[in-house]
Amino acid sequence: MIMRIFQVVVRPGKEKEFGTFFHETAIPLMKSTKGIVQVLPGAPRAESPREFSFVMIWDSLDALKAFVGDDYQSPHIDPAEAELVESRSIRHYELVE
Repeated sequence: MIMRIFQVVVRPGKEKEFGTFFHETAIPLMKSTKGIVQVLPGAPRAESPREFSFVMIWDSLDALKAFVGDDYQSPHIDPAEAELVESRSIRHYELVE
């Protein structure tokens, strides 16, 4: 299994708008995506008020590639959120049980 950690930093002043997108669009989309075993969404804290994240557990690299394509190591974002995001990062790990 693959653990995928996706993090974004939103532009100043866009926290509420991105939060709405995160809760109403991104979380439901990821939870309904074929091949995802578990989704752990992370919302901002006081010390990081513009940071959002997802930890996703995928059942296989093939399932992940089926969703994002062969360029799975790039942090893709929905075009609807592009103007809200200042930076993004993605990391992948083999899940250890």
